[in-house]
Amino acid sequence: MSVLRFSIAGGLLILASLVHAQTEYKAPAASQQVDLGKAEPFCPEGKAEWRKKQVIEGVTIEESPVCSPDNPYEVAAFVKGTNNVSMETLMHTDLAPDAVVMGKDLDGDGDPDEVHIRLEVMELNGRSPDMPDTVPGYAIAPGIQPGFWVFTPKTRGMSTKSFIDIQANPLLRLPAPAIRVEQGDKVKITLENTHYLPHSIHLHGVDHPFYLDHPMPTGYQGNDGVPETNEFLVMPGESKTYEFTPRQAGTMFYHCHVQANVHIAMGLAGIFVVEENRPNNWVQTFNVGAGHVRHPSVAVLEHYNREYDLQYMDSDREMHNLIQTSNDPRVIARAMHQTYDMTDAAADYFTLNGHSFPYTLRDSLIVVEPNENVKLRVLNSGEDSLALHTHGHTFTITHYDGIEHNPAAQITRDTVVVGSAQRVDLRLNTVDDGLHSSGPGIWMFHAHNEKAVTTDGMYPGGDISLIVYRSFLDENGVPMAHGEDLKPYFTKAFYEKKVPVWIASDKEGWFGEVAEEPVSAGSSSASVSVSSPKLFIGLALLAVFVAVLVGLPRVKLKRP
Repeated sequence: MSVLRFSIAGGLLILASLVHAQTEYKAPAASQQVDLGKAEPFCPEGKAEWRKKQVIEGVTIEESPVCSPDNPYEVAAFVKGTNNVSMETLMHTDLAPDAVVMGKDLDGDGDPDEVHIRLEVMELNGRSPDMPDTVPGYAIAPGIQPGFWVFTPKTRGMSTKSFIDIQANPLLRLPAPAIRVEQGDKVKITLENTHYLPHSIHLHGVDHPFYLDHPMPTGYQGNDGVPETNEFLVMPGESKTYEFTPRQAGTMFYHCHVQANVHIAMGLAGIFVVEENRPNNWVQTFNVGAGHVRHPSVAVLEHYNREYDLQYMDSDREMHNLIQTSNDPRVIARAMHQTYDMTDAAADYFTLNGHSFPYTLRDSLIVVEPNENVKLRVLNSGEDSLALHTHGHTFTITHYDGIEHNPAAQITRDTVVVGSAQRVDLRLNTVDDGLHSSGPGIWMFHAHNEKAVTTDGMYPGGDISLIVYRSFLDENGVPMAHGEDLKPYFTKAFYEKKVPVWIASDKEGWFGEVAEEPVSAGSSSASVSVSSPKLFIGLALLAVFVAVLVGLPRVKLKRP
């Protein structure tokens, strides 16, 4: 047994000498200079006149101090109808003359009760053999351009020009526009399918008849937008009109119901609002890209100072990139509906009103003043549930899925869970009482699902937005924040993972790039080396130890 003890002790000494006695420290490489590339300006569009409060065609359009406000001429046309505005106003838009047609005032209360809306289906960032690589597409964040399908108000001009000059036509964007009508209106929505695949419109939560008693070979015409139950697909080049008179007001939803597992996720979904009936209530029929409603309804202004539409969506990169692989509809249809398996989807992109941070700061800021009530209509059109959270404030949940919650039981909280396809109406009260608000400032507003604030895994990204008090915005709609410089986040390099994550704060370069490969997870940044001769001797001694140990006679232990 003495030999055994000696061998074990010797082996341990040898191992200790190998690990500790023959090491030397190697300092990490010095940080290299990081090239951010060309950074986009925070606010590149310079539309100062569009931000002002103004009156066009008799329509009062509220101030929108954010960087990228809506075109006020389009807002006027959406309120009055494209058939009721001057040609001069219409020429300041990209709208077709029959995009929104207003009819008669049937109840004599001062506003039209007949509205005919025309929608098209457009593809963003698809493959085109005639499109050069230098032509910009629709980006959700710097350098991030997944493919999407969207409903759009009917536009004028050539579709090909719209596809190529997409940045010049703001109507062609994600999400599908929020639609507003008034309770009791006789509404027609015509889908003009300008896309290469079949589509439909389902009015989710909106009061509408199952079928229309129109002359057809079958005796009726389907009106629910569901091919499996009551109507045919709207094929490419065809059109279909849905008719209804909504009796209940609330925040609803509309979406395609053809191959719905893919088509909704591709972007064919939007907010649908039925406003409460009031006299002289000219509602803003479209709110392109959602966001600030610049002409709120009479009923909303009875209780709120302003109103915002907020549509959240998550996207699987693999699915959205499929339409960029071919321009053959047969190939795309097979790839998206047969080869691609929706059950394997994993979200890579998270958007609020069609953009991810930092672009959300351009058009999806919630701008408030002290002592206000602000109405937020929220739709989750994505697959994942949302846990919406705001800093410095609480929300009061007033409606679920367009139905008012009992006022005595309305809940006030700082985090609100919204499931897929659900809608909630929230009241944001900015009174500085420590409960509803902690006071003026720049307060973050985001989903507290941690991956939802990333873009392709990079933070900050995703659906991050801000509640900004008006006094904290400059004249270009830029929040006057302290701390980190936002410039690195407006670069393609950041979201290509070529920029250190702390570059905005790291002025001394502590966390800069290094020449060597990044250290793998679980390893040390310091290197350990052993000289060759000493390593050979140590290994030889270890071999002797093993040989002695193996050669020892086995000892049979007896019980006492």
